Amino acid sequence: MGRTSPQPKGPTLTTEPRWLDDDQLASWRALATLTVRLPWALERQLQHDAELSFMEYHVLARLSEEPDRQLRMSVLAELTNSSLSRLSHMVKRLEARGYVHRAPDQTNGRFTVATLTDLGHTKLAATAPSHVDEVRRLIVDRLSADELRLLGDLADRLVEGIERADP
Repeated sequence: MGRTSPQPKGPTLTTEPRWLDDDQLASWRALATLTVRLPWALERQLQHDAELSFMEYHVLARLSEEPDRQLRMSVLAELTNSSLSRLSHMVKRLEARGYVHRAPDQTNGRFTVATLTDLGHTKLAATAPSHVDEVRRLIVDRLSADELRLLGDLADRLVEGIERADP
């Protein structure tokens, strides 16, 4: 019995690439530059003002939005687009600083729940104003209300395409 080789995904080697035209290339380069520089700028501000990484801030903020300030680690990993392993290491550091507490889920002990502590909530509340100021300075105040709404719509559309392509 013969075996067939797997079919390549996407264009074959004989297909001519669909190169970007000058306008498309300029837009792509602008977006690529933004995706590199914006996280760095936000990271720098949070490190300077609060000694938190952007992801640490994001974890604290997501927990603060829950009525009981807690989430299963698996849900938190999904919300922060992080692997469970990477998130566990980060939450361990936050726990060592007293900002988060981890415990087995009382409804299903196979899961671990991360809870924002009072100290973590205080840290987030103290950090949020300067972070929001930086988000305003870098993004919100540079765009009109219509442009900001359009940016949000475009970002949602791009994220949707990424999520659809990456199950």
